[in-house]
Amino acid sequence: MVEKRISILVCSALVSGILGGCSPSSKTTLAGQKENQSDLIKIGVTQLVEHQALDLAREGFITALKDKGYEEGKKIKIDFENAQGDIPTTQTIAEKFVNDNVKLIAAITTPSAQAAFNATKRANKNIPIVITAVTDPIQAGIAKSLDKSGTNVTGTSNAISIEGQFQLIKRIIPNAKNIGIVYNTSENNSEIQVKQAIEAATNFKFNIVTSGITNTNEIPQALNSILGKIDVLYVPTDNMIASSIATITKQCYIKNIPVFGSESGHVKGGAVATEGIDYFKLGYETGSKAVEVLEGKNPGEIPITKTKEVTTFINKDAVKKLSIKVPEDISSKAEKITGGVD
Repeated sequence: MVEKRISILVCSALVSGILGGCSPSSKTTLAGQKENQSDLIKIGVTQLVEHQALDLAREGFITALKDKGYEEGKKIKIDFENAQGDIPTTQTIAEKFVNDNVKLIAAITTPSAQAAFNATKRANKNIPIVITAVTDPIQAGIAKSLDKSGTNVTGTSNAISIEGQFQLIKRIIPNAKNIGIVYNTSENNSEIQVKQAIEAATNFKFNIVTSGITNTNEIPQALNSILGKIDVLYVPTDNMIASSIATITKQCYIKNIPVFGSESGHVKGGAVATEGIDYFKLGYETGSKAVEVLEGKNPGEIPITKTKEVTTFINKDAVKKLSIKVPEDISSKAEKITGGVD
């Protein structure tokens, strides 16, 4: 009986020893996994709303990082946050990134960039910010100049030539005189573009008719208020409007009012034409600047650049629906798009 008890005690001791030996090993493995995760560079990506142009910019940004050795899950960890079109939410997202001590913030759109800049400034943290799809960084208050921002910001601007867009309208709709613009009054970039449009209109003998909104539910009423007064609707690079482009073109085409966009996503959503930029390339360029920052360069010393390449996009279905004849010299060089038109 004594021998049996001794045998049981010995076995128990052996089992405890084995379990005790395994336990530290398990903790080491888990700790190692955590260490591997903590070794990843944290990048916060903030975007006002999801629509084609902005999504392409984000895709280009991530692709550039990967091409230069910064791959998600291997060297970097990306925290992507979408504000769902709500500007106050951009501030909440920015504050989260600051509290999380991310290594870098990528801000897509002007409101997201302003929120990130303000959050880092309030917290007195010099977290680098790379921007894209921001129309005028200086007017937005996040850069002192494009050559050297003098702040913690670098990146790319999606500013386009209003004159180029108006020239396209004039060539395709030669009798157009009254140009309508529906825009989000809460977006600084939209306010800037409306001002630019009014200034440029005199050179084309255009009259600008505007209607401001603060949320997407106001779009139908805003359009109704001006459709009887305009010959063409021009859509600026306004994120709230872009997310509703299909609704806008449908309502305008019922009244036979052509819609001209400011980027290819608008044309894919049914707009007649635009002279637009490639948002994937824009985002890619931003990603390249992000790599420079991650490798030690001061963002305030890296120029904020604008894309010089523009492409004419034409929606064949919209042209057909509205019986528009596009001049051959424009049509021959344009990239043709179909769809987005009922």
